[in-house]
Amino acid sequence: MPVRPQIAVLAGALASATLGMGAAAGTGEEFVHALATQARSAIAANGAARIDANFRDRFGWPTRHALLSGGGNYDEARRDRVARSIAAIPGVGGVFWSDGTFRTQADNAPITPLNCQEDVQALLRVRTIRFKESSSLIDPASGRLLDEVAAALRPCLGSIIAITGHTDASGIEPGNLELSRARAQAVRNALIRRGIPADGLRAQGVGSSSPIAGLQPQDPANRRIEFVVIATAPVEPTPVDLPGPR
Repeated sequence: MPVRPQIAVLAGALASATLGMGAAAGTGEEFVHALATQARSAIAANGAARIDANFRDRFGWPTRHALLSGGGNYDEARRDRVARSIAAIPGVGGVFWSDGTFRTQADNAPITPLNCQEDVQALLRVRTIRFKESSSLIDPASGRLLDEVAAALRPCLGSIIAITGHTDASGIEPGNLELSRARAQAVRNALIRRGIPADGLRAQGVGSSSPIAGLQPQDPANRRIEFVVIATAPVEPTPVDLPGPR
């Protein structure tokens, strides 16, 4: 079976990252310590002391990507302010919440969509993941479509799969934001049940802030779920993203 060029690039990037292991650990530790210090200041400035920012991956290596946890009793506006503040710190690669939501820094390196994203988009051009009215409960009739979406995503496992929920502008925006986020989480949970690993799935809701080009904001067609598949390995890995010598 021919290897798609994008997958070959990703494999080459992973190989480069492996060869690059052994980069100076001290530099990475110092850099990440500085990021963590600035993140704590940003959290304090937003009055969100219950939120913690961790700049280590699941293996304990220092990373530019912040994992936020805690603060479950804060409203979405405060959580969003904290995430934005940390994402704006120079050097931070991205901000992820432990519940699976995410925010990518605006000036981060361009993401690399993979072919499986095109496959999913082709499915969603002609069909829509439907929900019960004003609810995050997925309509059972969408089960087959979700099966096909999961199958289309499997060739890109190991990448970050970003799920974004959208609404139209017919309701009050705080409610739209909550509903779009809950629907994105519902799709994330549905994909996990279909065998897509949870640690690669990120979900966020943007309410009615991004209507489809050419449509009125109130058009029901703006109610949708979008997917972006992001290669996790940079083509030129930076030392701080790599583990140091043993």
